Amino acid sequence: HVQLVESGGGSAQAGGSLRVSCSASRNSKRRHCMGWFRQPIGQEREGVAAIYTGGGSTWYADSVKGRFTISYDNAKNTMSLQMNSLTPEDTAMYYCASEGSIWSQCPKLPWSDYRNRGQGTQVTVS
Repeated sequence: HVQLVESGGGSAQAGGSLRVSCSASRNSKRRHCMGWFRQPIGQEREGVAAIYTGGGSTWYADSVKGRFTISYDNAKNTMSLQMNSLTPEDTAMYYCASEGSIWSQCPKLPWSDYRNRGQGTQVTVS
């Protein structure tokens, strides 16, 4: 089991930028998917972006393509999500997750299939 802790987030004006990070308690030697999910108040959780630690392949939801960038620093066991050109629709609790898998499964891996999950960090855009 890997503990994940999110940091960053906070508040921003529309058009601004924020960065959220996710630190893992240990470096899993197994290649795995790491993903960002978000859940606005009163709405369902949705996948935002995913990255495969075995090669760096990435996936983005259409709603964030061209604005968000996911990255993974293997030396620091840390995944980050750089969010630019923020809109109020990006307001949500952002969660990170990781699960051992193969890349082809990563883009469609649902939240329920991730065994390692963070507690979330709030992002508010006004």
